[in-house]
Amino acid sequence: MLDETPDLDNPDFMLLRLGRRMRKRAGVLDEWWRYYRGRPPLPMLPKNAQEAFVEFQKKARTNLCVVIANATVHRLFALGVIGPDGEPDEQASRWWQMNRIDSRQKLVWRLAMAQSTGYMLVGPHPTRTEDNGRPSPLITPEHPSECVVEYDPETGEPVVGLKAWHNDLDGYGYARVFYDDRSFPYRTKERSGGRLPWGPDSWVYLGRSDDGEPHDLGRMPLVEFARMPDLGEDPEPEFACVMDGQDRVNLGVLNRMGASRYTGFRQKWIKGHKFAKKRDPETGLITVEQPFVPGPDNIWVSEGEQAQFGQFEATDLRPFLEEHASDVRDMLIISQTPAYYYAGDLVNISADTVAGLDIMHVAKCREHIASFGEGLEDVMSLAAAQAGVPEDYTEATVRWADPQYLSPAVQADAATKLKAVGYPLDVLAERLGETPQQVRRITAGAASQALLAASLLPANPAPTAGNLPDQGVTGG
Repeated sequence: MLDETPDLDNPDFMLLRLGRRMRKRAGVLDEWWRYYRGRPPLPMLPKNAQEAFVEFQKKARTNLCVVIANATVHRLFALGVIGPDGEPDEQASRWWQMNRIDSRQKLVWRLAMAQSTGYMLVGPHPTRTEDNGRPSPLITPEHPSECVVEYDPETGEPVVGLKAWHNDLDGYGYARVFYDDRSFPYRTKERSGGRLPWGPDSWVYLGRSDDGEPHDLGRMPLVEFARMPDLGEDPEPEFACVMDGQDRVNLGVLNRMGASRYTGFRQKWIKGHKFAKKRDPETGLITVEQPFVPGPDNIWVSEGEQAQFGQFEATDLRPFLEEHASDVRDMLIISQTPAYYYAGDLVNISADTVAGLDIMHVAKCREHIASFGEGLEDVMSLAAAQAGVPEDYTEATVRWADPQYLSPAVQADAATKLKAVGYPLDVLAERLGETPQQVRRITAGAASQALLAASLLPANPAPTAGNLPDQGVTGG
C-alpha cells in the first residue's frame, strides 16, 4: 500500500494527489474538447420530442469555438532563441530543429487554447548524443489529460510534476513523479481498459532505489503552458467566456431550422371532412386514419359537402437570421476575436480598418506570447542542462513572429523608413519576421555583396565632379 502521508517530498503521496487532480479535471477537459471539436450538448427539446428528431438536432450545431481558439493559435509562432547579445544561439537552434519545435509548438498552443493548458517535457534523447558524450535533449509536447503540475503556494514556482498514461501495448498504466533532482516511476498493479485508477492499492513503485532516479537538470523537467490564468484561478480555454453564447447560437439555429422546415412543408388545416376510425387489433386503441399525405404527386380529395382545405402562413426567417448574426458578433466581441472573421456587412474594408478591428486580438496574443515565452525559456534552459553545456541560458530570449498582420507593401515601406534613420539590417530583418538563422544569412549575404562591390572598384578612380582636387586661384 502506498504511503498517503501529506508531504510534498513523498512521491507516494504526490502520485495519488496529482493523479486524483488529473482525474477530477478530466470531465471538464472532455467538455472543452467537445466544444472545440464542434460537438457541444444538443439544444434542449420538449420532453415528448421523438428520438428521430435527434438527427435533426445535430445539424443545428455551429462550431464557433474552434474559430475563436484557432484565431489565436494562428498568430502565435516562436521563431527561435537568441542569446543576451541578440545573436542567434547555434546550440539552441540545433536543439530547436532536432525536436521540431517549429511544428510541435502549435500542438501545445492549440491545447492551451482548447483545453486551458499544454505541456512540454524535457529528458534524454534515446538515440542522439552531444559532443561531450551526454544524451541530447528530447523535448516532447504533452497532453493535459496526462500531465499536471503542483506549484509552491509561497513562491508560485513549479515543484512537483506528474505524467501518467495508459500503455495500449501491455494494458498497464504508467506514471512518473518529477522533482527538481529526481523522478519516481510507477505502474498499475493490474491491467486496465484505459481509465487510470487512483486508489492507494492501485500502483506499485518500479524504482530500484527508494530515493528515486536522480537527474542533474536542476529543476522539474515538466513545463506547463497555461492559457492566461487569473491570479488564484485555474486557467480556462480561449472560448470559456462564450460557451453560453455558443449554446444560444445552436438553439437559435435549431429554431430557425424548425421554422424553415415547416415553411418548406407548410402546416395544413382541413375542416368539414369526416375521418375514418379503426381499432388496433393488438393494443385495442382507436386511431384516426390520415388519408392526406403531403407530396408533389398527391391530390387531396374529400367527399364532405362542406370540406375546406387551407394552410398556415409561412414564418418570416429574417428575425432568426438577424438574431444569429447578433449572437455571433457578441461571441467575437466578448472573446476579443476580430470581427472580420464573421464578415457580415464588411465589404471592401481598408487596411486601417482591419488594423483597428485587430487591436484587442493582437493585445491578447501579445499577452499569450509574454506567458508562453517564459515557458519556452525554461524549456531551453532544461535542454541546455540535459546537454551539459556550460553556457547560462537563463538570460536567453525567445523571438516571436509579430502577431499583427501587415501587408508586404506596408512592411517594406516601414523597413525603408527605418533604414533611412539608421536601423541596421539585422534589426530590420527581425522586424520583418525572419528566423534567427535567416537573419544571419541575410546579414552575411549583404556583407559579402558589399565586400565584392568594394573589391571591384578601381584603385585610382578617374576624376569626377565629386572628387576633383581644389584648384588654387592664380593671378595673370
